[in-house]
Amino acid sequence: MIFISDLLDIINNKKIRLYSMHRYLFLAFIILAATGSNAQLSQDKTTYTKADTLRGMLTSLRTCYDINFYHLDISIDIDKRSISGSTLFSFTANNNFKKLQIDLFENLQIEQVIYKKQKLAFTREFNAVYIDFPEQIETGAKDEFTVYYSGSPHITENAPWDGGFVFAKDSLGKSWIAVACQGLGASSWWPNKDHQSDEPDSMLISVTVPSPLINVSNGTLRSVQKLNNGHTRYNWFVSYPINNYCATINVGDFAHFSDVYMGEAGTLQLDYYVLKENLTKAQQHFKVNVKPMLKAFEYWFGPYPFYRDGYKLVETPYLGLENQTAIAYGNKYQQGYNGKDWSGTGLGLSWDYLIVHESGHEWFGNNITAKDIADMWIHESFATYAEGLFVESNKGAEAGTRYIKGLRSHVKNDSPIIGTYNVNKEGSGDMYFKGANMLHTIRTIINDDLKWRNILRELNNQFGLKTTTTEEVVNYINKTSGINLTKVFDQYLRYTEIPVLEIKKSANIIHYRWKVNVKDFEMPVKVKYGTRSSTWKTIRPTTEWQTLKSKFILADTDNFFIKTKIIRH
Repeated sequence: MIFISDLLDIINNKKIRLYSMHRYLFLAFIILAATGSNAQLSQDKTTYTKADTLRGMLTSLRTCYDINFYHLDISIDIDKRSISGSTLFSFTANNNFKKLQIDLFENLQIEQVIYKKQKLAFTREFNAVYIDFPEQIETGAKDEFTVYYSGSPHITENAPWDGGFVFAKDSLGKSWIAVACQGLGASSWWPNKDHQSDEPDSMLISVTVPSPLINVSNGTLRSVQKLNNGHTRYNWFVSYPINNYCATINVGDFAHFSDVYMGEAGTLQLDYYVLKENLTKAQQHFKVNVKPMLKAFEYWFGPYPFYRDGYKLVETPYLGLENQTAIAYGNKYQQGYNGKDWSGTGLGLSWDYLIVHESGHEWFGNNITAKDIADMWIHESFATYAEGLFVESNKGAEAGTRYIKGLRSHVKNDSPIIGTYNVNKEGSGDMYFKGANMLHTIRTIINDDLKWRNILRELNNQFGLKTTTTEEVVNYINKTSGINLTKVFDQYLRYTEIPVLEIKKSANIIHYRWKVNVKDFEMPVKVKYGTRSSTWKTIRPTTEWQTLKSKFILADTDNFFIKTKIIRH
């Protein structure tokens, strides 16, 4: 739970003034929401700190402005493992203010904040930075300021899981540098408004590195500047909204090759940056893996979301990450996931898991982004489910179902999939495998594959290049499917248990009901009854006992992620 005392401290803190009663009511609502009755909140025993709240909550010091554009301009000192540079913040004022919050980890030093050629005063509290303006910024004003900073960023020991910078060497002893910061936060290495709800409309990433190393970032390469000090500056422009954690750098002695894909929206530029010793291997491996993936995902999800900025794979010294238009690739040119198949069916050994899964995030995660990391299932459940759709596109529907079902062996049911809101806390890792099976269950309930495909495509159309929430996604699926699936989503996302179909047999009567946590839960399910050779029929169990005449019943546990339990008298 979030400590109410922490939230009250924010309200009473002299650094944060609330100017009207409706804002007090708004924060009171947040307190109630943070301590409400939703299962994932009541079951979370983590003790959260004020630092967690400052990072995860949208206070008035963050909602007062909307980011339009960032220019991140940094230099990397490889020997010292340090960085220095600046971030230009271009913003629009959502309301009148004289103070705002940005974010930067406290191990990095802010040297100065410049606004209209003058230095601004600022204070720091944990990883939050409060900047004071000399006059009130008026609602609707478009303005900008620049934060200059330097220091040694956090260095990861196990990227991408613990987050941070990676300073490595390739097989020839040359520097090979990357960053992975999902979860840890982009403010671990550059100043920004570090909350998933606010994405810039565009971004310029300028990175200076020692020659002859090159840097690869998101978007398209706008220019390369040879400097007099033996360094080179690479300027990459991102023309679409991008989430902070997806902004990236990749430094190495790379070879570059390219291709094109004729897709739904025209010609898509494909660019690949790999270590020179892996060039031949990469050319063959990417050729057989990338275009089939794009064909499958454009069919199911709609056009690749970032045609102007292209599609890139960049070889990294860690396994992988879904950095927008510059996917980190470290699967060593092998099929499967580091040589294995998550499903245990063998179906995952004929394609490169990293390419398929991380590219799935271009639609779910990068195009559609959760406002709060607590809703990260929107990224991971759909991207994992995309693996099954890829299998289905290439090997048929039965194979796709078998792949998704095979993932169930990794489901732990340890904690809810939705995390705790307002404290930067994601939910259970079950968001991958359990979440994918939940989506396949939803598809089976809808029982119309054309409608299901249209739902997936329209999700990307309606929520693409935006941030969203669980409620918005669920409500949209309800509306477009014509079925109220809210309680189904609630059971899988907010509770650890999956639905259990309880069955009692007496004479020629079958009694059945759902055992679940959600009140008044109902979910249709396909069953065979009478004999095993019977056709599948749909019954509509609720939490109340119902009956049918039969001695035999068999539930479809291939397509519905449920358990069945025979209750003996």
